[in-house]
Amino acid sequence: MDQETRDNLLKLFQSKLNEAMRFYLETCTRCGVCTEACHVYASMGQIKYIAAYRHEMVRRIYKKYFKGRGRLWPSVGEAKELTDMALEELYEAAYSCTGCRRCMVYCPFGIDTQMLMSIAKLLLIGANTEPEILTMLADTSIEKGKSLEDFKEGFLEGVKNLEVEVIKKWRIEAGETAIPVELEGADLLYVALAGAHSIVPAAAVFNAAGENWTLSFFEAVNFGAFVGDPTRTKLILDRIINEAKRLKVKEVCICECGTAYRVMKQLSGNQPFEVSSITEVHGRYLREGRIKLDRSKFKEGISYHDPCQMARNGGVIDEPRFVLQHLTDDFREMSPDPRYNWCCGGGGGLVALGEDTLDFRMKSSRVKVDQVREAGAKILATACENCHTQLSNLNDHYQMGVEVRFLSSMVADALAQ
Repeated sequence: MDQETRDNLLKLFQSKLNEAMRFYLETCTRCGVCTEACHVYASMGQIKYIAAYRHEMVRRIYKKYFKGRGRLWPSVGEAKELTDMALEELYEAAYSCTGCRRCMVYCPFGIDTQMLMSIAKLLLIGANTEPEILTMLADTSIEKGKSLEDFKEGFLEGVKNLEVEVIKKWRIEAGETAIPVELEGADLLYVALAGAHSIVPAAAVFNAAGENWTLSFFEAVNFGAFVGDPTRTKLILDRIINEAKRLKVKEVCICECGTAYRVMKQLSGNQPFEVSSITEVHGRYLREGRIKLDRSKFKEGISYHDPCQMARNGGVIDEPRFVLQHLTDDFREMSPDPRYNWCCGGGGGLVALGEDTLDFRMKSSRVKVDQVREAGAKILATACENCHTQLSNLNDHYQMGVEVRFLSSMVADALAQ
């Protein structure tokens, strides 16, 4: 690595060094409490997957370039040069971590591994060694925001074709629009994922509740957050913020995508609208009596996987359980405390990398498989696209014999007319 490249990477490193980050870098005592917290280590038993070990990949570079002792006497502080080999180690650390933050709830100091891995990912981006597909997907999202008119006609045609599927789930009055788009002054802007599975069930429930809603032109997922690029993350986020402001909506509802929800909820700043997940909205409808569900639709036991970005990182824990109380009398918890629930193993961009990470995802998530089997339910519900994909892959690989379902689609299927 040439000196100019190293200097540029160190400037990126320094841009991350706020008070919280310095605390995380300075505080670890290597107590070992986090050792069993990581699903990867618990499944594979390799030291490099311990949270504190991942920290050290970043911490030693910090000691070398941002601490006096590391510069003058590097061997004492275990300081490490920023080299091409160091970047390879950072890549393995960052992209074997799903950012689930389970280690953080065990750590006596609350050290945030996901934040430390954000330094690693930013250095990889600066060195052009990040996963190319994630950057490409992020750039595609950004371009869509710049060239909305080029996509609008095809999008509206696709939405129109879905309306018959919505009406099958919930009948609407003649003349009403099953999937409203570009409705200024709507109470709720729904931000979906690409695909009918994210739009049709949600539209049926909104219509059943008599919601004054409209569908966003943009997909919810933020690939900038997956790749760890703050600039791209903000550009993708701003598309939705600007749309919500233009339409003067009161609430932005994010579909079943954990990262999209967390980014919108925690990174959008003060805005003239509220941010909610679709699970929270469903819970509100049930509390207000705006929808009713038919429990007889699901006769098998149901278990629920808490998406890490929505539950542990976003605080949406009680609402899915409230919804499930209206869907079944046979709900089976996988963990006594959802904050300590095992990660599915697909977050942090790993699912988005597809076949490249499949073998690792299967091997690193065996503890999740054991947890699902111990629950003994036939239906495994979740409220996140990545989790659904990963759990479906685990179901096929380990032959768990469960039916993996989106919670929102179960709500739509159980609507009482």
